Amino acid sequence: MTAVKETVTRTVPHVRTTPVLLGGAMAVALAALCLLSAGLGAYDIPVGDVLGSLLHRAGLGGAALDRVGESVLWNVRLPRVVLALLVGASLGCAGALMQGVFGNPLAEPGVIGISSGAAVGAVASISLGLSLFGTWTVTVCAFAGGLVTVLLVYALSRSGGRTEVVTLILTGIAVNAFAGALIGLCVFFADNAQVTQITFWQLGSLAQATWPKVLAVLPCALAGLAVAPWYARKLDLLALGERPARHLGVDVERLRMVLVLVVALLTAAAVAVAGIITFVGLLVPHLLRMAAGPGHRFLVPGSALGGALVLVAADLAARTVAQPAELPLGVLTALFGSPFFFWLLRRTRRKQGGWA
Repeated sequence: MTAVKETVTRTVPHVRTTPVLLGGAMAVALAALCLLSAGLGAYDIPVGDVLGSLLHRAGLGGAALDRVGESVLWNVRLPRVVLALLVGASLGCAGALMQGVFGNPLAEPGVIGISSGAAVGAVASISLGLSLFGTWTVTVCAFAGGLVTVLLVYALSRSGGRTEVVTLILTGIAVNAFAGALIGLCVFFADNAQVTQITFWQLGSLAQATWPKVLAVLPCALAGLAVAPWYARKLDLLALGERPARHLGVDVERLRMVLVLVVALLTAAAVAVAGIITFVGLLVPHLLRMAAGPGHRFLVPGSALGGALVLVAADLAARTVAQPAELPLGVLTALFGSPFFFWLLRRTRRKQGGWA
C-alpha cells in the first residue's frame, strides 16, 4: 500500500505540471508570434519598434514610430492580429466543446457544417440587404444560421443514445453541400458589390480587419470564451457516458443545449468577421488531447489559446508567403488541415476496428 501511495504521489505532480508547462509555452509563443506578425509585411517594422510603440501607447516608456509606421501598425496590423486572436480562440474553443458534447474527436464546427450554416446566414443578410439589427445584422444572422445547423446535425447524428461517427461525417457532408447550394443561389441573385462580399465569406480572410470589426466580434467571443471553462468538469463527467453522468448529478440534455448555444455563438462570431475557416477546431483540441490528456479543465482554455496561436501563424503565412498577393486564409487552413483529418479518420477506424 505504501509503495502504491508513493507511486501516485510521484505521478500526480507530473500530470499536473504538463498542462501548465504546455499552456505557458503556448502563451509565450503566441506573444512572440503576435509581435512578429505586427511587424512583418509589405512595410516591415522591427519587432523592437513594435514593442516600443505598444509600451509608448500604454504609458510605460518606449517610443512612438514615425507617422507612416504608427498608421500601419495601429490601423492595419494590430486590428488584424487582434481579430486573428479572437477568431482563432473562438474556433479552437468551439472545437473542444463540440468534441466533448458529441463525445467524438472528429466533431468540429467546420467539418460538420456549422461554419457553413453560419456563413449562409451572413451571406443571406448581405444578398437580401438586411439591416434589422444595424451593424449587428450579419452577426445575428450568422448566429441564427449556425444554431439551426448545429441543432440539425445533433438531431441527425444520434442513434441509440450515442453519436455515430459515420452519420456525423455524412451529415456534415450533406449540410456543407446544401449550404454551398444556398450560397450559390445568393451569388446568383446578388449584385457585383455583394458578390465580392460573399466571395470573402467563402474563402475566409482577415484582410478587411478594422477596429470596428474587432469591437463587433469582441462581446460574442468573450462571452463564449468566459462561459466555456465553467462546464469543463461536467464535460469530464459526460465523457464517462450519459448514464454515469446522470447518476453523478449532471443534467445531460441541459448541458448539451447550453454548450450547443455557446458553440453557435463562438462560431457565428468567427464566421461573421472572417468567413469560413475550417479545421482549426478539429486539429487544435486533438493535438492538445494527445499531448496533455483528455481533461477538459485544460483542454477547453488550452484549445482557445492553441487556436489563437494557429490562426495568427496561418494569417502571417497567408499574407507573406506569396507577397504581394495574399492567400485566402480559409484555403490555407484547409490545405494543411485536410491531411490531418484523413490521418485522424484512419487512426480512429483502426482503433475501433471498423465503423461499427
